[in-house]
Amino acid sequence: MSSTASTPSLRRPSLALLGSEPWRAAFELAKHTVSGVRSAPRGDGHPVILFPGLGSDGLALIPLRNYCNSLGYQAFDWGRGRNTGPEGDVDAWLDELAAHTMEQLAPFKQKATLIGWSLGGLYARELAKLIRPRVRQVITMGTPFNWSNDATHVGWILRLLRGDAAVIDAERGARLRKPPSVPTTSLYSRDDGIVSWQACQHPRARRKLEDVEVEGSHLGMGWNRSVMRIVADRLAQPAGDWRPLRAA
Repeated sequence: MSSTASTPSLRRPSLALLGSEPWRAAFELAKHTVSGVRSAPRGDGHPVILFPGLGSDGLALIPLRNYCNSLGYQAFDWGRGRNTGPEGDVDAWLDELAAHTMEQLAPFKQKATLIGWSLGGLYARELAKLIRPRVRQVITMGTPFNWSNDATHVGWILRLLRGDAAVIDAERGARLRKPPSVPTTSLYSRDDGIVSWQACQHPRARRKLEDVEVEGSHLGMGWNRSVMRIVADRLAQPAGDWRPLRAA
C-alpha cells in the first residue's frame, strides 16, 4: 500500500511483464474461482457502475459485478458494449456518455460509485467531473491518468481496434491528471505489464485522494482478490463520511 507522492519519470512496463500478462491473469482468475473472496460488510444498496478497459466489455467485469451485487449493492456495467475508445470529438463523446450514465442512474435516489478499469477509469474520473451531484466516489484499477504517451503499451491495441494510436497533448494530459472533487481511490500494481504503475499515481496529495498498491497483473485486476477486498472496503464507507483505507 502506498501514499500519494510525487511521480518519478514514467517508463513503459518491460516486454517480459507484458508477455506474461495473460498467464498471470489466468492464474488469478483460477485462484479467485477456487478460493473466492472473504466476507465483507453488507452494502447499503447504492448503485455501482463499472467501466471496462480498452478492448473489453461487460463480460470481463462479471466477477467484480457479481461480488458487488452479492454484498448488497446495485452493480451494473456501462451498457455500451466493447470499449474501443472515444470516437470523434472527445468532449462531445464524453458528454454523450454522461447523458447515458444519467439515464442509468435515473431510477436511483442514492449517489453512485463509479469503478473503472484501465481506460474505463479515465471515463469514470471525467464523468465524476461532469455529473458531480450524482457521484459518491470513484475507484480506478490500473488507470494511467497521470498520462505520458511513453507510459503504456495501449497504442498497439488501439491500432488493432481502430487503426490509430493513443496520443495525448499537454492540455488534455493536464486535464486527465486533475482529480474529481469526490473521494477517489487509484489501485495500481508494480507488476502491471500494460501501463506504468507510476502513471496510476496522483502527482500531489489531497484529502479524500489515495493511491493504493496491490499485487497482480493488469488484465487480472477485475478478479484480483486484493482488489475486491479494497473495493468492498471503499464501498462500505457511509455516504459523506470518507476515511482513508486501513492497512490490512
